[in-house]
Amino acid sequence: MSDAKTTPTTVSVDDFIAAVEPASKREDAKVLDALFRKVTGESPQMWGPTIIGYGSYHYKYDSGREGDSLRSGFSPRKAKHSLYLMGRYCDEATGKKVDGLLAKMGKHKTGASCVYVNKLADIDLSILEEIIGVCWDAMNRKYPG
Repeated sequence: MSDAKTTPTTVSVDDFIAAVEPASKREDAKVLDALFRKVTGESPQMWGPTIIGYGSYHYKYDSGREGDSLRSGFSPRKAKHSLYLMGRYCDEATGKKVDGLLAKMGKHKTGASCVYVNKLADIDLSILEEIIGVCWDAMNRKYPG
């Protein structure tokens, strides 16, 4: 079995954000960091070279594979911000609630485990704040601390 590719690092989150290019993505990253800190109550940690994570959890699959991952977070990529909202997949009710909120949030795309946003000006940050909270609560229910 292979090891997880995304693991915590000792890289400074502030230094990482300060180096984000272009400047517009850097400013968005500062806003996202403040929002995730506010909702989760957690200090961020870098996971791999580009993911800013808040909290962690231990998982174990039926296959026997297990590991640790971030509870929530984001990565300020050049093209789009990747938002890691793991609680969306904890249970069907949470998934439906988040999908309903996403429908009202603004311009975004979804992937297998991420929500992608080009720039924060395209979305309603109060709805994103609610989504982060719903997902955070779901993760805490499924993987108590």
